[in-house]
Amino acid sequence: MDNELLLYDRLEVIKTTINKYGEENFYISFSGGKDSTVVSRLVDMALPENKIPRVFINTGIEYNAIVKFVKELAVQDDRFVIIKPSKPIKETLERYGYPFKSKLHAKRVHEYHARNNMSPTIQRYLNGCAKDGSVSRFKCPNILKYQFDKDYTFNISHLCCEKLKKQPVRKWMEQAGKTIGITGMRREEGGERVKLTCILIKNGKAVKFHPLAVVSDDWENWFIEKEKIQLCELYYEPYNFERTGCKGCPFALHLQDDLETMERYLPAERKQCEYIWKPVYEEYRRLGYRLKKNEQMKLL
Repeated sequence: MDNELLLYDRLEVIKTTINKYGEENFYISFSGGKDSTVVSRLVDMALPENKIPRVFINTGIEYNAIVKFVKELAVQDDRFVIIKPSKPIKETLERYGYPFKSKLHAKRVHEYHARNNMSPTIQRYLNGCAKDGSVSRFKCPNILKYQFDKDYTFNISHLCCEKLKKQPVRKWMEQAGKTIGITGMRREEGGERVKLTCILIKNGKAVKFHPLAVVSDDWENWFIEKEKIQLCELYYEPYNFERTGCKGCPFALHLQDDLETMERYLPAERKQCEYIWKPVYEEYRRLGYRLKKNEQMKLL
């Protein structure tokens, strides 16, 4: 689809969807990154003068530049809301478990040790089989299968985002009377997001709206240039980040590159990552998985 036609389509979808369910029920999940910044602009273009809150969660592991970017926007725009989780990240990780490889992998490891049995779901993940018996794209790497052993004690789980982001947002939603979150999630990001629908319905009610689900990186970059949208400084020279989620997150596919960029330009934040994610990084380095094997850290 032509860029201009796709823009028109997205604006119509946003306007129609928000009008259908009521503007008063929506909020924008604003991470301070490229996708959420684009979503925020699109919503303003589709519905000028809207009062939809932009909610940012300062988990304590956001890039300093992202926090600064959001706070500067909040000074100019009273629709921005900044909230924090009830517990610090280190305490949360030690209690509920560390992320490892991907949300799916961490969830399966957590399920295995919580139930102390090999369910059909876990067996399919280990064997790379879908429920219908076909080959699945999601399979446990052989190098990580040792984590499905009853004697394995490292606390791995998928609950990091749940405790640090989703729970604080649900609490805020209840207080603010909001029921539908607008996100910048896109299918092109891969993983489980390839199955994204524009509107997520649960129990007959709309709970998530993903207006960027169908757009590509190229379209998004075209739109940013067309509208002269200013992003957080981390997307420009000398950093050139492609994504700006939680810094040093073990789920990041290009973790080694991210850490090396931080070592050059954000050494204090790199050191913070080594402290927060230490048990995962040590295991990654021992295996040579995502991080260089037995890498000796200059910062420590």
